[in-house]
Amino acid sequence: QVQLVESGGGLVQPGGSLRLSCAASGIIFNIYTMNWYRQAPGKQRELVAAITSGGSTNYADSVKGRFTISRDNAKNTVYLQMNVLKPEDTAVYYCNADRILPGTLIDYWGKGTLVTVSS
Repeated sequence: QVQLVESGGGLVQPGGSLRLSCAASGIIFNIYTMNWYRQAPGKQRELVAAITSGGSTNYADSVKGRFTISRDNAKNTVYLQMNVLKPEDTAVYYCNADRILPGTLIDYWGKGTLVTVSS
């Protein structure tokens, strides 16, 4: 059974930092691209950051220079370090694992962790 379990969300003041973690089980972690998505109230889910099995990273323009995604394959865990947080970063953050095979996409989702940026 595949599980992705996020942790590390909470309430933080503008300008503050949080580190999200996502622990994966039931998959061969090191062959999956790992992604962080977020969904703010009334908005569509958006991709925040991604890290491939080879360690290449990609970020949404809105978080470049502030967020850093990393992975520890030995611990089957992906992280999202979030710095200089803004109120507009408030959202539920979801961990996603995906692998593209010919003709199909295999992906799994966590249940999400809430990040609230407010004074």
